[in-house]
Amino acid sequence: MLRRLITLIAALCTAVGLAVLVPSATAGAAPACVGAWNSGSVYTGGMTASYNGHNWYAKWWTQNERPGSSDVWRDEGVCGTGGGGTDPDPSGFVVSEAQFNQMFPNRNPFYTYAGLTAALTSYPGFAKTGSDTVKKQEAAAFLANVSHETGGLYYIVEQNTANYPHYCDRNQPYGCPAGQAAYYGRGPIQLSWNFNYKAAGDALGIDLLNNPWRVEQDPAVAMMTGLWYWNTQNGPGTMTAHNAMVNGAGFGQTIWAINGSLECNGGNPAQVQSRVTKYQQFTQILGVPAGANLYC
Repeated sequence: MLRRLITLIAALCTAVGLAVLVPSATAGAAPACVGAWNSGSVYTGGMTASYNGHNWYAKWWTQNERPGSSDVWRDEGVCGTGGGGTDPDPSGFVVSEAQFNQMFPNRNPFYTYAGLTAALTSYPGFAKTGSDTVKKQEAAAFLANVSHETGGLYYIVEQNTANYPHYCDRNQPYGCPAGQAAYYGRGPIQLSWNFNYKAAGDALGIDLLNNPWRVEQDPAVAMMTGLWYWNTQNGPGTMTAHNAMVNGAGFGQTIWAINGSLECNGGNPAQVQSRVTKYQQFTQILGVPAGANLYC
């Protein structure tokens, strides 16, 4: 009956000179097209653009490379005006893109939601361990510390250039092949020192010892280094930040893992409060309680 009605409407429209589009019975709504590709624009890894009816994802820095002409662009499929753009992120991350944008309204365009979700595959236990509340608390804790370290995901590299030559430990057997001043702080937790670049690169399968600049060029790699520290390094503390959140030790222990007595135990109460306040804001956005043991 419905098909006969559609056919009749189509015939009537044709008779009066009107075009009619008959919806497919099986076609699904394509994701909405993002902003159109511009040959004069610079795209960094994680940024997206639409071209020739498809959405495209930039894997790394590019300019004037037409989507589809080189492997810098990944084809995300046909796009249109449908509602597919509101589908849940396939990564299953507990923070939506809208919530991420709410948390970081003034972030540097380098730090993208796509870069963050792409990095999650490196540490599948992150924000996916424990109850839904614990998952969201861990995500909020990571992003709160990241926000504090980077001025709201604004700074990509350490601002005090005078420190740059100090991060080369030549006592390491591999030395500093990228140069004396190459291992300054980069990324969401400001990865620094040649031995940290070596350890993070080895863990992630990326040669960061010889090419530390990738951390400031690729949003996914930048986030991977932050997640590497969060999930695997005790730092000055007694446990990783990941373990602190999933085992109930509390947000204060994540501060120990990142900056230890430089902030904790009276080292710098204002900095601790800044981190705690941001964490409380982010848990509120995610709709979960902040939990106990907020301070260190």
